[in-house]
Amino acid sequence: MRQCKSWSVLLLLLVMGLGAMAQKLPTRDEGLFQMQIRDKTMFHDSSVIPDGAEISGYLFRDTPKRYYFVVEEDNTPLSVTMTPCDAPLEWKLTLQELPEEASGEGSGVPEPLDQQKQQVTVDEGTELFTYKGNDVESYVATSTPSGLYQLELLSTEKDSNFKVYATTTPESDQPYPELPYDPRVDVTALGRTTVTLAWKPTPTGSLMGQPVQYCVVINKEHNFKSMCAAEAKMSTDDAFMLAPKPGRDFSPFDFAHFGFVPSDNGFNKDRGLMSNKISRSYTIKPKASDIQKVCIGNKNIFTVSDLKPDTQYYFDVFAVNSATNTSTAYVGTFARTKEEARQKTVELKDGKVSDVFIKRKGSKFLRFAPVSSHQRVTLFVHTCLDAVQVQVRRDGKLVLSQNVEGVRQFQLRGKPKAKYLIRLRGSRKGASTLKVLATTRPSSKQPFPSLPEDTRIKAFDKLRTCSSATVAWLGTQDRNKYCIYRKEVADNYGEEQRRREQNQCAGPETRRKSEKVLCKYFHSPNLQKAVTTETITGLESGKTYLLDVYVVGHSGHSVKYQSKLVKTRKYC
Repeated sequence: MRQCKSWSVLLLLLVMGLGAMAQKLPTRDEGLFQMQIRDKTMFHDSSVIPDGAEISGYLFRDTPKRYYFVVEEDNTPLSVTMTPCDAPLEWKLTLQELPEEASGEGSGVPEPLDQQKQQVTVDEGTELFTYKGNDVESYVATSTPSGLYQLELLSTEKDSNFKVYATTTPESDQPYPELPYDPRVDVTALGRTTVTLAWKPTPTGSLMGQPVQYCVVINKEHNFKSMCAAEAKMSTDDAFMLAPKPGRDFSPFDFAHFGFVPSDNGFNKDRGLMSNKISRSYTIKPKASDIQKVCIGNKNIFTVSDLKPDTQYYFDVFAVNSATNTSTAYVGTFARTKEEARQKTVELKDGKVSDVFIKRKGSKFLRFAPVSSHQRVTLFVHTCLDAVQVQVRRDGKLVLSQNVEGVRQFQLRGKPKAKYLIRLRGSRKGASTLKVLATTRPSSKQPFPSLPEDTRIKAFDKLRTCSSATVAWLGTQDRNKYCIYRKEVADNYGEEQRRREQNQCAGPETRRKSEKVLCKYFHSPNLQKAVTTETITGLESGKTYLLDVYVVGHSGHSVKYQSKLVKTRKYC
């Protein structure tokens, strides 16, 4: 009985801070103390390690910290597990010698605080275990004597987080999921942006029936030896508690949650504490974009996607006990994703049209290297289906970046011996086909016809009749051939349907002869007057027609203006 009282006195002294000066103790509510001392969460920020619960703590660099654990009976099993998070730790476990009697012959009269403190701290105790490193390490003993056990921790590299677990019933507790006989994580498939992982399941879930899930951590730096170490690198909601101010061994949290009522002796005032407020500060670390954690339930196969090609990644798997939130690390692995498929660069010849096909969301590279000096380069891009993104670099410098749909003509400033790299990126909707022409020649010698900036067809609503429609379009200063075609379509025919059905690169040779209206030549030296009109006759009343205008170049290459839908009047 005296020995139990001794342990209680010793624990009380430790919770209140062994470094405090001799003073009158605050009083406490004994019933509240006995109830809350059984609540393991109450020990989160104190110097006492509860039996059978994992707690988190914080260390300042080169500042040792001590925790205490009581074994009440002889021949008791003991297991202590230490998990470093941010940095390697030095830790030592010792058995403290207990005094024969806690107070004067068991009379119940307490000894002065400074005399009790001396009894605890004079003897350094018997050293049981020491370790230095960043591995998850445990001290396990099948039989230990009763007494007070001290765990001393030190971080010599930097301020650090850690977790510690102690139990006197290791056989029944089993807080950490057990690893299988082969704890390695295997890479079963490797791609440019994906890696498939597989591992053997933990027997904790299948044989012992405990709730277990797996979490996968992916990063580019190194493997992690614990979930705690991985989470220390991440910005998560369950970030570690901000460290207390140096010099403070305990906080108001310890007193208020253990049932103590502050006295009026100025104790709290000297410590700078408020008796009616409990202050706990948390910090959120900056989010690391190159590390991510994914919890996947009880599956033991997982494919990591959206990775970068030709990049080395490190993969760790943790078995997590969902009930206790404790975890065990598998032996991690690493892998380098495959290289991006090398794109073959197509050489463009000056003044020659090239047909280009691009897969959905794919890319193509074209290279244009004029032989002679030049003042400018004319680039034609004629998209046949969906829009494409065009980027042009001159000697490595970006000079053009635009989305192109239909026909676009770009004028690029030239430089002697300059080389041009053209990147074409396809649409997300589907495959793209297009025609590309790059030239340093004058426009009169180009195979593509010259185009105005606006390639729309305008219909005059006031000139619309039951059997005809009048339209206009812009021309250029070059004499070109223009051909007009018409096609009757359904009344609900829309722009989206037109885009799906029509290949913008298809020329007039693909049209039926019955759809042809006429062909004519047109140009104007004055661009302000380079506009022509045409009245299309022979139409039926109340019908919808799709009108197309093709401009044909000297070498036979044609470009279609933007199609126009017109509807004749139903009543005239």
